[in-house]
Amino acid sequence: MKTASHRHTTLRRATGALAALAATGLAAGAATSAPAVAAPTWAPADQATITPGTQMYTDGAQCTSNFVFTDAAANVYLGYAAHCAGMGAATDTNGCLNDSVPLGTEVTFRKGGSLISSGTELGSGELAYSSWRTMRDIGTTDENACAYNDFALVKVDAADVSKVNPSIPFWGGPTGIDTDGTAAGDRVYSYGNSSLRAGLEPLSPKTGISLGDSAGDEGWSHPLYTVTPGVPGDSGSAFVSEDGEAIGTLSTLGLAPLPASNNIGDLERELAFAQQHSGIAGLELALGTEPFSPLL
Repeated sequence: MKTASHRHTTLRRATGALAALAATGLAAGAATSAPAVAAPTWAPADQATITPGTQMYTDGAQCTSNFVFTDAAANVYLGYAAHCAGMGAATDTNGCLNDSVPLGTEVTFRKGGSLISSGTELGSGELAYSSWRTMRDIGTTDENACAYNDFALVKVDAADVSKVNPSIPFWGGPTGIDTDGTAAGDRVYSYGNSSLRAGLEPLSPKTGISLGDSAGDEGWSHPLYTVTPGVPGDSGSAFVSEDGEAIGTLSTLGLAPLPASNNIGDLERELAFAQQHSGIAGLELALGTEPFSPLL
């Protein structure tokens, strides 16, 4: 996680027999020429090894996956922070000014990574989209997008898709995408997996409260506090609301004026940007197979 001081036909009825037959024929022809693509089959939640909260390693840098996504061709993606694939310093937080590793770079999914070990490999994929690379390529100048659109997608290798479940460990969900931001005092839930915690799963579930959205960020960012705070390695991890809707993805650790707070990028805006610019047809959030349960 970066550190910074500041910082989601009408079909007309045929009126005659001939028209009805023609419509039927067209429908049959369309079905023959464009067969439906089967949706991915998820691993049972209690057996899946690749899920939200999985450790992700890119050229040695470790981050945490947020949500699972699919596309029109039934490919499966794991989301994380774009800066995890960045090539700059830890203090570089402007995605429009910093370069990233190339698309196609291998990313590995791991368990139990720590400061002395990269843990056990669970599978792998390749970088398929980076908001940072994309904003540079298209010349984005919106200051809030440059600062907070910190979202990337890793396409899971076909051989590892059978290991995936989209449910957030411990909490369940997501149940959908939040579309109205957060207000001060709103409860939030997350699941981090920093290697600084030595892969200790009891330290991964986190809950906290929103500090209220800043009008100046135009909905791109949501500052909040959690217990414990997100730390480097938690970057990219998922945040959901009290009803399990996906709010955003962990981007930065605030130092001032709100020490130990975190800033999360708004998933609705990040995903909409990716849908428009990634070239991935039918990109959408995969809902959890397990119900959301805010136990704490």
